[in-house]
Amino acid sequence: MTTPPMRYTVVGAGNGGKAMAAHLALKGFAVTLYNRTPQNVEAVRMRKGIDLDGPDPALRGFGRLAEVTSDLKTALDHADIVMVVVPSSAHADLARAAAPYLRDGQIVVLHPGRTLGALEFAKALRDRGCTADVTVAETETFIYASRSDGPAQARIFRVKEAVPLAALPATRTAAVLQALEPAYPQFIDGISILHTGLNNMGAIFHPALTILNAGRIEATHGNFQFYIDGVTPAVARVLEVLDRERVTVAAALGIRARTALEWLKLAYNAEGADLNEAIHNQSGYFGIMAPSSLNHRYIYEDVPMSLVPIAALGQRYGVSVRGMDAIIRLACIIHRTDYWRRGRTLDKLGIERLSVGELTEFVMRGRRQWEE
Repeated sequence: MTTPPMRYTVVGAGNGGKAMAAHLALKGFAVTLYNRTPQNVEAVRMRKGIDLDGPDPALRGFGRLAEVTSDLKTALDHADIVMVVVPSSAHADLARAAAPYLRDGQIVVLHPGRTLGALEFAKALRDRGCTADVTVAETETFIYASRSDGPAQARIFRVKEAVPLAALPATRTAAVLQALEPAYPQFIDGISILHTGLNNMGAIFHPALTILNAGRIEATHGNFQFYIDGVTPAVARVLEVLDRERVTVAAALGIRARTALEWLKLAYNAEGADLNEAIHNQSGYFGIMAPSSLNHRYIYEDVPMSLVPIAALGQRYGVSVRGMDAIIRLACIIHRTDYWRRGRTLDKLGIERLSVGELTEFVMRGRRQWEE
């Protein structure tokens, strides 16, 4: 007997969510698109799908959707696999809202998890009393470079060739990859959510580069090339310190994280004697403009959801993270908020008392003896 194809629900109808929903539909999967605000998906609902454009024929056409809804119960009822494509700051709230409706055997994938997103999502489900046997997984980065071209239109510029993915616990990663393989053979084993989270390069590049260019962003409304003009030798030295701290935090957890230089070589084949040179040798950065204001996800999302948990792990396991702490504190001042309190701190994740061995055992095999 042939196994029926997986049914997908895409949560989030922004740039990435619409692109993913349309692409999955073009591949022949039954796709439900969910957005909590009905007016944001009204055009898609009326047309019953999304026009997708891209650089090759497989990325062009009308993706007819099975359902478009703003009712979360309906969206989850129709899903074998739930693809979460919303800002990471919404992960916990979404988990709490979804907890009553999830059922045994479903897979939830965060695109991406940022840092420890799967852990936050799974804990929020437990705290809300969800007893369903649901597998939560996360990707290291978003698989698409995409944008929204209109209320029912999306464009994909590029599909990444290899994207690490890890489940919580890691013993379930193989099953998630197998379930996703017909739609996304690009996903590969990310080892664990500690690996995907600590290889989060946006945590290093985005907040610091935005904050260190704060005056220029406010004066020009972002009218300069973010990476080319915004990265100077002094700025690059700060990025190198943050990157060294991230790699050292990973090492304290027994993880060999990629350095920023290694990542630029792997992702873009860009090399240099130092980070400043390598960034300027990355031709893909040319033309990328800076944020138009400081009220941008590079601060309000990447600081609490990416930088805070990495710094918190460093503080817990004896790694100096003074550079990260400085950037976090500057972000707090600029936005007049406490990102240490609002962010993914270890107590919120329920791991503040774990040794390295206990944390590793939990993310690899799911054992939580400390709660028993």
